Amino acid sequence: MSAARKLVRAVARAPWELGKWLFGWHVLFELRNKVLLGHTARALRRAEDAEVRRFDRQPRPTALVATVIATYRRPEALRAAVASALTQTVTDQVVIVVDDGAGLPSDLPDDRRLVTVSLSRNIGIAGVVRNVGIRLTDSRFVAFLDDDNLWEPDHLECALAALTAEGGPDAVYTALRRVLPDGAEKDVLSVPFNRRLAARKAFLDTNAFVARRTPALLFSRIRRTPEVLPREDWELVHRYSRRHRVVHVPTVTVQYLTNPSSYYTDWQS
Repeated sequence: MSAARKLVRAVARAPWELGKWLFGWHVLFELRNKVLLGHTARALRRAEDAEVRRFDRQPRPTALVATVIATYRRPEALRAAVASALTQTVTDQVVIVVDDGAGLPSDLPDDRRLVTVSLSRNIGIAGVVRNVGIRLTDSRFVAFLDDDNLWEPDHLECALAALTAEGGPDAVYTALRRVLPDGAEKDVLSVPFNRRLAARKAFLDTNAFVARRTPALLFSRIRRTPEVLPREDWELVHRYSRRHRVVHVPTVTVQYLTNPSSYYTDWQS
């Protein structure tokens, strides 16, 4: 490439590079998503509303904290995830499992704190599936657990201790142990919250996130394929932290399965 072409290319990229430096690449990518894919959110919002109306004909379960588990065709992993949620030292909770249209196993625990719903069709957007669970519950706080991950028994206890302390934050996330499919530990992710850093790197996950219920605590409804970054998890936490205080509790309470075949694994990409 000639020097002149290199110069032209550098000048053309200058606004983008300046934007990344000022705002972070995550912010710029999400702005692009809203411009190019914002129209997909309208149809997904209608689908979400329809599912909520379909189930919202009985009193909503209430508790101090609602744990939302989105699932799709992982019956064995789901049983383990549900067990880790129900065996928390905090018992004032409701666990709502939202199946994305595939059907639920028949042998889930018979526990009054467990609520299960199956969507009428496969939506395929994790944020929308989780939103149904959020909207079908009433609780002071909301926690999230994927169907292939596990909590230590004191996960909610650690989070709620910080959240309910005098002058406590609006949301916390604990440290997260990433494990390989064979069960071996990959690493531990424990990074203090910094909103500027969060605009540039993905260093937390909603499996470790427990937040005060507010209107901001709903996931983006933009249709995100594997090529669409950032993830809806990052978008939620970054948007929530705009007006709510988020802090890190450096205690390992989450076991996160790192799947080498999943694009979610490489958080920094």
